[in-house]
Order: sequence, then structure tokens, then C-alpha cells
Amino acid sequence: MQRYSGKSMALHWLVAIMIIAAFIMGSYMTDLRISPTKLKLYSWHKWIGITVLALVAIRLLVRLTNPAPAYPEHMKSWEKQIAQVTHIALYFLMFAVPISGYLYTYAAGFPVVYLGLFELPALIAPNPELKDSFKELHEYLTKGMLILVLLHVAAALKHHFIDKDDVLKRMLPARLHDENKQG
Repeated sequence: MQRYSGKSMALHWLVAIMIIAAFIMGSYMTDLRISPTKLKLYSWHKWIGITVLALVAIRLLVRLTNPAPAYPEHMKSWEKQIAQVTHIALYFLMFAVPISGYLYTYAAGFPVVYLGLFELPALIAPNPELKDSFKELHEYLTKGMLILVLLHVAAALKHHFIDKDDVLKRMLPARLHDENKQG
């Protein structure tokens, strides 16, 4: 079985966990009344978003230097095309979602102080007219990412449980793969 590199696996799962955390946090915090807790959650949400952006840039470089394993022979050409388009769209969204949130934050007149240590550069000046557009864009892109992530998970589970091939296993650490084999 061809497998992803250890770097690719680590980045995949780390980014996946951070995206899930950012989504849950973002969904929860928006309905809170203004409070120190809400402001703290917004900061954490921004930190996760900026970290995801950096990790995805690294992940893309790793992907370009360590190509993905070939698709199984039994996959139909249309399935391979859908998988490729989905992966490209996911990469696009993993960049676009944090960037749109970043622009929304600065358009709203708030800084992004990464990990509470240093302020990141403002790419745009505060702009009330753009604020709502960036907020809406961020929300639409996030919903699009949620849909694609769910499709990605569903496809991985389909490969594992219905097709009974190694598509999911090639992204799992060998230790987990071996434990599943024994059980």
C-alpha cells in the first residue's frame, strides 16, 4: 500500500483538528453577548485561523514535494476527477477562509494580535462598508468548507467500509493501521 509521508499525515490531522475547533468556536461565539469570554474566544478563533493558514502553506509545499499516492485501480475516472476537484477546492478554502476572516477583522477595525504577542500587519484600513461584505464572504466560505469536509469524510468512509480499499488507511499512522488489522 502506498502511504502519505509522515509529514503529510501529521499536517493533515493537525489542520483537520484545528479547522473543526475553529468552526465549533466560531459557531458558538457569534451568539454570545459581548463579554470577556466572547472576546477571548474571538482571539483564539483568530489565532487558530492564522495557524491554519501557515500550516496549510507548509502542507501545500510538502504536497508539492511529496505527491499523493496514486488512486486505487478500481476507481472510475469520474471518481478520480471528483476527488481531485474536491482536494483543490479544499486547499482553496483552507486559504480563503482564514484570509477572509483576517480581512473582516481589519475592516471591522480590530487588530489580529497573534497569540497575544504581536500584531499582524493590517492589509486593509478599517472600512465599515467592506466589513459586512467580508463577514458574509467568511460565512459563505466557511459553510462551503463544511460541506466539502463532510463530503471528504463521507468519501473516506465509503472507501473504507464499502469499497474496502486502502484509501483511508494510507492517511492513518501505521500504528493505527496495524491495530485495526489485528482487531
